[in-house]
Amino acid sequence: MSQPLHRGLRHLALRVTNLPRSRQFYEQLLGFHPVWEPDPDNVYFSSGVDNLALHQMSKAELDAHDASKTQRLDHMGVILDSPEAVDRMYREIVPTIELLGGRIAKQPKLHRDGSCSFYFADPDGNLIQALYEPMISQLEWVKGKT
Repeated sequence: MSQPLHRGLRHLALRVTNLPRSRQFYEQLLGFHPVWEPDPDNVYFSSGVDNLALHQMSKAELDAHDASKTQRLDHMGVILDSPEAVDRMYREIVPTIELLGGRIAKQPKLHRDGSCSFYFADPDGNLIQALYEPMISQLEWVKGKT
């Protein structure tokens, strides 16, 4: 297949243990804006090109939840324009990330393929990679097109 049958991975849904805490994390740290709140247990965000849904785990799920045994997403990523943008984002989030329930997981690093990234975790431990990748980062993002 020469062309994918899709236009890219533009939607991610996460089950969270504390919706207000996770909501604050994604709004304040990554600048996502709520676009739909169908009920108190769900919120949908947009960055302008991506969609993120947060779903509160039910009480029964929370009672049975064991974070050490739960299979999770390995990581998700946000694309940045340059290695300098990776460093700038790192410097900007370090002072507030712990206050918002997150943590830095790996320091910024320049990789052998020319990419540059660092990892941080949200309040539920989901890893997020802030990534400059030479090919992807140069793409022009136009609403409705890739």
